[in-house]
Amino acid sequence: MENIQNLPIDIHTSKLLDWLVDRRHCTLKWQNAVKCIREKINAALQDMPENEEIKQLLMGSYIHYFHCLRIVDILKGTEVSSKNIFGKYSSQRMKDWQEIVSLYEKDNAYLAELASLLSRSVSYEGPALRKQVAKAQQLQQELSRRELECQSGAADMRERYHAACKQYGITGENVARELQALVKDLPTVLEETGKQAACLEETIKFYTAFTKFVCDWSKPVLPMLSFIQQKGNTTIYQWKTGIVPTVIERPVVEEAPPDTVTEETIDWGDLCGGAEEVNIGTTVEEGVDWGITLESGKEETDDGSIDWGETETAAVEIEVVAAGTDCPEGVARGEDALSLLENPQTRSQFIDELMELEVFLCQRLSEMSEEGDMVAMSQFQLAPSVIQGQTCEHVQAMLADVRHLLEELTSLRMKHLFTIQASPRYVERVSDMLRQKLKQSEILVLKRASLAEQRQEALEEQAKLEPRIDLLAAHIKELKKLIEADISKRYNKRPVNLMGVHV
Repeated sequence: MENIQNLPIDIHTSKLLDWLVDRRHCTLKWQNAVKCIREKINAALQDMPENEEIKQLLMGSYIHYFHCLRIVDILKGTEVSSKNIFGKYSSQRMKDWQEIVSLYEKDNAYLAELASLLSRSVSYEGPALRKQVAKAQQLQQELSRRELECQSGAADMRERYHAACKQYGITGENVARELQALVKDLPTVLEETGKQAACLEETIKFYTAFTKFVCDWSKPVLPMLSFIQQKGNTTIYQWKTGIVPTVIERPVVEEAPPDTVTEETIDWGDLCGGAEEVNIGTTVEEGVDWGITLESGKEETDDGSIDWGETETAAVEIEVVAAGTDCPEGVARGEDALSLLENPQTRSQFIDELMELEVFLCQRLSEMSEEGDMVAMSQFQLAPSVIQGQTCEHVQAMLADVRHLLEELTSLRMKHLFTIQASPRYVERVSDMLRQKLKQSEILVLKRASLAEQRQEALEEQAKLEPRIDLLAAHIKELKKLIEADISKRYNKRPVNLMGVHV
């Protein structure tokens, strides 16, 4: 018997209520009894004395049997003056709470309620709170990751913006104005490029001699490249005529017209005012002043013809126009006033000839590296000295000069400048494109700030939930202790263990 008395009673929390009912400690109708008790508790709470300990008890989320016992003990002190000569309390407060305790103890309804409350707290409330905390923590991690992505994306867009500005050769403070300023400096840049072409004299002679020796080529090679190498980046007029212009009238770049024209912007004047019929033929109507007046000495004859007087031939000034142009001699006007490297056609020809020269030098370097045999040497015994005297190092230096000029003219910055010069609207498109990068960067910065606010809200939510978990853990611990003690008394104080109790 002593060994049995020391054996603990292990009860799983999820099966505690069934265990109490099976052993007839509680009845199956305990819920109806508890429902009636809860109504009486709610009614009794409407009239409570001013007591600090009672206030602390009532602050709990749920008042159970042991709370009611404590309230009765407190009322015994506060309602002592309401005792009659028989030792009974005449206070309605005391009667209400004593009745509640009595109803709780009937069929051990309080024990079934405590078991249900413990099971619900362990199986539902605790996991729900833990799940909310885990969700808040996961949300914080996700928001932190997205914050870093937005920060990285904003930095990347700003870096792309500055990289694009660097490609255009601007700082990016005022894109449109800086691009237009670059275009104004374009003629000076191309003039310098034309001067650099002077270093290609030996290279051009080498290529000319080689083509003449190998192919017996009699026609001029690299005409545009040779001309710019000798004369520099001259006007198209000089390229066509061979004459240095005395007057250069560059074309005026006009702003692009508006996209649409409405009738409100058209001034029709008095064209149709008061006219019943519009005559678009060539008949001269009476009363119409065409702006033609007869000079003095020229009279109209009777038949309506005009007497022009003497028919002496007047001196006519003849304007001499240079061959191949539409301008007077010495005057470069319109497209002829542009430089060779400004005009797209002549610039393309210049670049093509540079590439032709580059390919030749590359091929020649490859051949010179393989000309170690006697056959190859004998092929160039009769070649001019300009061909025989070349070394791989010298040809490599020539190739470097050619490639340097090519890179200057075909760089991304120069391509953009040529496009801007050809199309004023291109400046707007480039400006919009660059502004879009900055706008995207700003949007990502704002999004990062919004994500930071959401992360702070999730952190505050977690801070609110954690005290509730601690309070629930204390509540579960208290219920577990009270139920174990109550069951232990029913089995001669055998130890009772409620298993599966965790928060």
